Amino acid sequence: MIRLRHALAASLALAISATAANAEKLILKFGHVGKPNSLFAMSADEFAKRANEKLGDKAEVQVFGSSQLGSDKEMMQKLKLGQLTFSLPSSVMSSVSPEFGVFEMPYIIKDRTHMGKVRDTLGAKVFEAAALKKGYRILGYWENGFRHITNNQRPIVKPEDLQGIKLRTPKGAWRVKMFKLYGANPTPMAFSDVFTALKTGVIDGQENPYAQIWSAKFQEVQKFLSITEHVYTPAYVVTSEAEFSKLPADVQEALVAAAKESQDYVYKTAAKLETDLLTQLKAGGIAVNDADKDAFIAASKPIYDEFASTVENGAQLIADVQALAK
Repeated sequence: MIRLRHALAASLALAISATAANAEKLILKFGHVGKPNSLFAMSADEFAKRANEKLGDKAEVQVFGSSQLGSDKEMMQKLKLGQLTFSLPSSVMSSVSPEFGVFEMPYIIKDRTHMGKVRDTLGAKVFEAAALKKGYRILGYWENGFRHITNNQRPIVKPEDLQGIKLRTPKGAWRVKMFKLYGANPTPMAFSDVFTALKTGVIDGQENPYAQIWSAKFQEVQKFLSITEHVYTPAYVVTSEAEFSKLPADVQEALVAAAKESQDYVYKTAAKLETDLLTQLKAGGIAVNDADKDAFIAASKPIYDEFASTVENGAQLIADVQALAK
């Protein structure tokens, strides 16, 4: 009987210890808008895998995609409230700080090598500093990608082909300005609402990288895909500076390392997806055409002029980004 009591006591002690350990484990939520098998989903999952290997029993990164935790704008607010730890905004960052609008300038980023130089040269002193002033910390630069136009009206070859087309854009001022300049009727809308809006005819088209088009199944409700590559949109691993600073130092270090280590994986995966997904989109029946990029570049000068004249140091920032393409 005494041995039984000791055994029960020992078992109870172990159970209490295990419960306490689980209770102390930090759960770090990572929200994004990407659908399953999107570049966002693959990137966030890779980060979570790397981070959790480093964190062990101290904390666990849990990923919530498909806008489960809200739109990009809502998740940026939730970061500040401590309701999630990470989000993966892209175009919406131009609404957080004007400096990020430089990535909204058509054709300013030439390729991923160019983007890497921009990240390494200007990242800390320009973009991370700007985010920090708004209470956010950028842990890593990932990718949304080179954007293309899909619609149900006609192939888009030159800017004038967009005349009157109701085109969904992210909720960023510069993208709206750009498509108004081209003659479209831009309609800012949360990504999670786009498929239904396309299907019901509320909008005629949208613009996104192949990875977002394919994973969201836009090809099922769109007739034309025009290869424009009009904007390259980075994605940023963002957290609240105030909330992140509360985490134990070793947890912070592990998360920073995992975010940066994931960058090469993201770029390699993105490059492969561009080739693979275009093939799949063509096979799926959507009509694909090449756009006249020179015509779009020529039509884009006013948007550069406006950024240079209305954003503090905007002209210099454009020049700095362009210089790194050489």
